Amino acid sequence: MIIAAGGGRRIGGPEALLHLRERPLVDQMIDTMTEAGCAQTVVVLGAAAAEVRRTADLSGATVVVNQAWGTGVGSSIRAGLAALTDDTIEAVVVIPVDMPGLTTEAVRRVVALPYPDALVCATYGGLRGYPMLFGRRHWPGIATLASADVGARPYLLAHKDLIVDIACDTVADGSRVDSPEQMTRYGLTVPPQRVGA
Repeated sequence: MIIAAGGGRRIGGPEALLHLRERPLVDQMIDTMTEAGCAQTVVVLGAAAAEVRRTADLSGATVVVNQAWGTGVGSSIRAGLAALTDDTIEAVVVIPVDMPGLTTEAVRRVVALPYPDALVCATYGGLRGYPMLFGRRHWPGIATLASADVGARPYLLAHKDLIVDIACDTVADGSRVDSPEQMTRYGLTVPPQRVGA
């Protein structure tokens, strides 16, 4: 699941419109998930959803539009989980779109335990971050507790003894882009939004 719904107040435009060179970052994230072996990719859009659909190649993904995106990432997690209707899916890996340093290897490490009761978090410098893997048995609890801009954190805190931490320092950069300075550092741009159909 790729969370790409935020309005990007701190960076001057929706995260889902971030481009790395000439390519939408969301396209790169879909490729990363596919190369890591994910059977299905759900992209949760929100802010500028129509523009993202025009500029990105979402043909290989299930697209969900979170109309309540302004309430925070919690609603996007709920929308994404609701889209996973295939009963054979035992776990979901979650990433935000604004992680240009994420790699296929980091996702592979985290998805190595795709079990219904698994809770897995990547760590960077000992701190938990994305990707995160949520086993299916945790989905109802995560959906219930996911709120505002803290997402799944309340559920994870309540079940911290169950979390398996996977160090990803050596294979990925766990930073999220939340400032113009970081956009410059990664060579990211937000193209001007087009107006019209």
